Amino acid sequence: MQLKLKNPIVFFDLETTGINITADRIVEISYLKVYPNGKEVTTTYLVNPEREIPAEATAIHKITNEMVADKPTFKEIAKNIANDIEGCDIAGYNSNRFDVPLLMEEILRAGVDIDLRQRKFIDVQTIFHKKEQRTLSAAYKFYCGKELEGAHGAQADTLATYEVLKGQLDKYDDLVNDVDFLAEYSTQNKNADFAGRIVYDDKNVEIFNFGKYKGKPVSDILKNDPGYYSWMMQGDFALSTKKVLTEIKLRDFNK
Repeated sequence: MQLKLKNPIVFFDLETTGINITADRIVEISYLKVYPNGKEVTTTYLVNPEREIPAEATAIHKITNEMVADKPTFKEIAKNIANDIEGCDIAGYNSNRFDVPLLMEEILRAGVDIDLRQRKFIDVQTIFHKKEQRTLSAAYKFYCGKELEGAHGAQADTLATYEVLKGQLDKYDDLVNDVDFLAEYSTQNKNADFAGRIVYDDKNVEIFNFGKYKGKPVSDILKNDPGYYSWMMQGDFALSTKKVLTEIKLRDFNK
């Protein structure tokens, strides 16, 4: 089954130095851009993270320090990536919780401005877990009937994710071949930031999604506990979280 698209959609996967969204770095990114007319373009970069790749990370994705020593840094390719995904909807496997927040952290760190707030985000893992509760390799075998060669390589995982989503649409009659539907179905929270620290409630009001003020409107907390803003801006929070927090603060100040 082919996807019914209004906008291009980018399937992507990252290999990284670790799983900390704010501290770790990308060592490989691969993305498949699918156009409404069916055209497909794949792009893959090995990336110099400008730090040592831990042995435990290399054991998973097989990317060594030597392999990336002469590769571009993320800052050198950030504009190219941002241009490729601008105006596109986004899809991945566990992407809403990990790949999208980490990618946006790298893009913001590189000083590239991109606004994805109007885009749709499909997390194929969420659909899979709601339906079958398995891993990507198992999902690929289950939906596509094939073994996943090169698992934990960004390009192999990206292409497999695309095929799995199409297989899910073929298998489940209640899944609608529509990006808006799939994005809503695969989203667990409506995030205001990419790290999920600030989310929207059922009245579309930004609320904190962690800590002592979890469930409380951000605007109220910034007004009643102004020191909380400073604490977050100085803390180990994602740049996208700090950006949204500042936007809310400025918006309320200008009212």
